[in-house]
Amino acid sequence: MATENLKREDGETIAYLKQEGEGPGVAWLGGLKSDMMGTKAEALAVWAQRRGRAYLRFDYFGHGRSSGDFREGTISRWRDDSLEVLDKLCPGPQILLGSSMGGWIALLTALARPDKIKGLLLLAPAPDFTEALIWAEMGDRVRRQILETGEWVRPSDYGEEPYPITRNLIEDGRKNLVLGGALNISCPVRIIQGMKDPDVPWQHAMKLLECIEGGPTITLVKNGDHRLSTDEDLARMQNALEALICEI
Repeated sequence: MATENLKREDGETIAYLKQEGEGPGVAWLGGLKSDMMGTKAEALAVWAQRRGRAYLRFDYFGHGRSSGDFREGTISRWRDDSLEVLDKLCPGPQILLGSSMGGWIALLTALARPDKIKGLLLLAPAPDFTEALIWAEMGDRVRRQILETGEWVRPSDYGEEPYPITRNLIEDGRKNLVLGGALNISCPVRIIQGMKDPDVPWQHAMKLLECIEGGPTITLVKNGDHRLSTDEDLARMQNALEALICEI
C-alpha cells in the first residue's frame, strides 16, 4: 500500500495507510517514537484484510513518515493528530486500538468524540506516563537539566538512538492527565497488560481500570513484556478485537 498524507492547517502532514472495508472501523494509535509499520500495526493490517474490516494507521507529528520535529511534539499535539485523522479519514463509528502512549491518546480521543468511539482496546496503556512514569522516577539532577536546558536525552531499549524528553512534553502532559478521577467513557474498554513490562508496570494499568466508569476488563499476561508482540500476544490482541466488535 502507498502511504498517503493528510495536510494540516499549519502545513504539517500526517502520513497514513488506509484500508477500506466494513465498519465499525479500527484505528491504530501507536506508542512514543513508534510508527505505523510496527509488528502489531502490521499484524492488524493482515487481520483487517482477511476480515474485510476498515482499518487506518498513521504516524504522529515527528514520528515515522509524518512531518515535524519530534522535539516539538506534545501529548496535546498527538491527540490533535488523532482527532484530525478521525474526523477527516474515518467515517462512521470507530474502535481505537492504542498501544503504550497510544492508550493515553485513545482515552483523550474517546473523551473528545464520545459519539464516534464505540470501543477501546488498550495494550500496555501508558496514560499520564510523562508525570507518573518519567518525571516521578527522575532524580533531581535530571529534573534540573530538563528545567534549565529544556530537555534530557533518554536511552531507549527499543531502538539504537536515544530520544529527548523535553520540558514542553512534561508540562503539556500535566494538562492532559486522566488518572486520579472518574473517566466518563461509556463505550466498552478492554485492556491487555504484561506483568513483566519494565516500562509500564501492571499496577499502572490497574489504576486506569479503577478510573474508567462502566465495565472495563483487563487481561494480565503473566510473562508479557511491553512490546506484547509474540505470536501469542498478536493472537490475543486479534481475538480481543473480534470479541469487542461482536459486543458493540
